[in-house]
Amino acid sequence: MEINTKINIAGVILKNPVMTASGTFGSGMEYAEFVDLNGLGAVVTKGVANVPWEGNPTPRIQETYGGMLNAIGLQNPGIDVFIQRDIPFLKQFDTKIIVNVCGRSIADYVEVAEKLGDQPVDLLEINVSCPNVSHGGIAFGQNPDNLFEITKEIKAKAKQPIIMKLSPNVTDIAEMAKAAEAAGSDALSLINTITGMKIDIHKRTFALANKTGGLSGPAIKPIAVRMVYQAAKAVQIPIIGMGGIANGEDAVEFMLAGASAVAVGAMNFVNPYTTQEVAAGIVEYMKRYNIADINEIIGTVC
Repeated sequence: MEINTKINIAGVILKNPVMTASGTFGSGMEYAEFVDLNGLGAVVTKGVANVPWEGNPTPRIQETYGGMLNAIGLQNPGIDVFIQRDIPFLKQFDTKIIVNVCGRSIADYVEVAEKLGDQPVDLLEINVSCPNVSHGGIAFGQNPDNLFEITKEIKAKAKQPIIMKLSPNVTDIAEMAKAAEAAGSDALSLINTITGMKIDIHKRTFALANKTGGLSGPAIKPIAVRMVYQAAKAVQIPIIGMGGIANGEDAVEFMLAGASAVAVGAMNFVNPYTTQEVAAGIVEYMKRYNIADINEIIGTVC
């Protein structure tokens, strides 16, 4: 049986539905000796801002039951270094390039999108979990009106299709998904990390210098699957699901819930081969159940 694993995200054809989650894979340089990047549907880069960001003070990583907390603070070298260094590296491989964009104001995001307009990248993933300094620090992705506004502004300037990456730290994920779609988003990705905290009982202080951090890993998977399902029922645009994916069966679960593609995040730190194992696991599942086309399973649980 001939197996088709190609999927379509906003007109961009990926050879398979497996990609990396932003912030867990750099731009692939650290993983290239372990993982054949040619075998991935896409590489999603770490967040890139209009200027270099130093990130948060240390300690900023902590293990938890079934996952990890991070408060890196989107440390990055800025868009100019990214264009000079990271894009040429990624262009060596037969995989799609998705650039994660972050900022502290709409103007910051737009500046990055415009600088990427003539670059050989395929999609832009917009991280709306960044604090909106113009509105008292609340993340863009926590208010549907703010989300609509930033999506509309970026869409008007971006040359590539945009993927709005939704925060799970909201009351109604379906409402947020609808706001992004109404403003012109070409696709959605979810979920981002869940806000959490860990306290060192021996030192009687916060385990992270930032006090709170983003929880990721297998512990959040049931929440992520539920939110992907709710978002998929609310919108017509493609969804990239993520949150605790460790193997092919996890990936299939997200796709049955409505995701067209999946991203592997925290498990890259546990096992650098996870992405390629997930891709192989999806094919194994398709063969086991005589599924010729990966698209046949998307959203079939309703």
